[in-house]
Amino acid sequence: MIRRFSSEDGRLQKVRSSKLSGQNLVWIDLVKPSADEGNQIERALRIATPTRDEMEEIEISSRLYHEDGAAFMTAILPTNADGDDPEMQPVSFILSEHRLITVRHHEPRAFETFLRRAKKAPMGCDTGEGALVALLEVVVDRLADILECTGGDVDQISRQVFQRRKSGPAVARDFQSTLETIGRKGELTSNIRNSLLTLDRLVGFMGQRTVGPENPDGHRERVKTLSRDV
Repeated sequence: MIRRFSSEDGRLQKVRSSKLSGQNLVWIDLVKPSADEGNQIERALRIATPTRDEMEEIEISSRLYHEDGAAFMTAILPTNADGDDPEMQPVSFILSEHRLITVRHHEPRAFETFLRRAKKAPMGCDTGEGALVALLEVVVDRLADILECTGGDVDQISRQVFQRRKSGPAVARDFQSTLETIGRKGELTSNIRNSLLTLDRLVGFMGQRTVGPENPDGHRERVKTLSRDV
C-alpha cells in the first residue's frame, strides 16, 4: 500500500491522487509494499527502495548510506508493544529531493499517532526533512512511554515481593511466575534499548549528513534535542 501526504500550512493532508510527484507532496508511506509498488517509486522518483531482506541487514553501512542523491536510514521499531512480546522490525526512512519516503512491513503505533497530530496542528512538516524530524520525535516519545510503563510494572513487582506482612507467620511463596514476568520485562527493555541504539545512529547520521548548518528551517536544533532525548 502506498499512502501519500501533502503539506498545507504545516499540516499533513492525505492525497487521493495516485501521482507520486507534486510540489506539496512531502511524505510517501509504503506499508508492506508489493514489488509493483516498489517499481512505481523507482520509476517516479528514480530511487530504488530497499527490499525487506536489505532492511534487515545489521551492518551500519547497510542501514545508513547515500545513493542516487538520496539519504537512506533504517531503524528497528516495535509494534504491539503494550504487551511483553513486541514485534521488532526495521523501518527505512529515505530523504530524496526534500521528500520523505518510509518503507515498513509492520504497524508501529507512533506512525498513526504522528499522523493524527500532524493533521490537527502544524508540526513543521513543510518539507520531507521537517516531516522526518517530527515523526522521529513521536517515535522517541512512544519508546519513552514503553520504558516508563515497564519501569512502573517492575516497581510494582518489587513491592509485592518485598512487602512485609503486618501480622501472622511468614508464608512460603512460589516465585516462578514472578521470575517469568521479570524475564519478560527484561527482554522487552532490551528490545527497546536496541531500538533506541539504532535511532541514536540514525539521528547522528541525519544531523551530520542530511540536516546541515545551512538548513534554514531550524531542523538542526530539533535534531540536537532529539539526539539528547534518545
